[in-house]
Amino acid sequence: MRRAGSTVGTAIFLVVAPGTTAVLIPWLLTGWSGRVPPLPGALRLAGLGLVIAGAVVLLAAFARFVAEGRGTPAPIAPTERLVVGGLYRHVRNPMYLAVATMIVGQAFLLGRFVLLAYAAIFLLITAAFVRVYEEPTLREQYGAECEAYRRSVPGWWPRRRPWNPSADR
Repeated sequence: MRRAGSTVGTAIFLVVAPGTTAVLIPWLLTGWSGRVPPLPGALRLAGLGLVIAGAVVLLAAFARFVAEGRGTPAPIAPTERLVVGGLYRHVRNPMYLAVATMIVGQAFLLGRFVLLAYAAIFLLITAAFVRVYEEPTLREQYGAECEAYRRSVPGWWPRRRPWNPSADR
């Protein structure tokens, strides 16, 4: 896939998928109205930090699909190459973790704990999707390369030191 097509497809998918899960659904659950009285300032500030950190990680992960994978995160326009660089050297699912982090951050920022329940539900559904669809699809598409990656990089808890694929050879 050409870079321009990858960029446009990835941008559309960013708006549709994470836009729905990290923005639209939290808005539908809260109307962006905060708790009265609000949580202490330190908790709200921590929430803002989580939202910003999650957004930065999410954007970096999406950019990696264009730059390294030459495709999109969308199943209908997958990458030509397995994406294993950047944040993917630490954890296999940085996008999902970033979205969950943003949702948790919103919970603290707004003081709306329904968002914590939503974050837990989001992670459960996402973990099932990864196990039932994503991992088998990637194994089929990328074979031994995917298996080496899966053996070396955890799915949900980031490893401290980045994975070095050349060290596995």
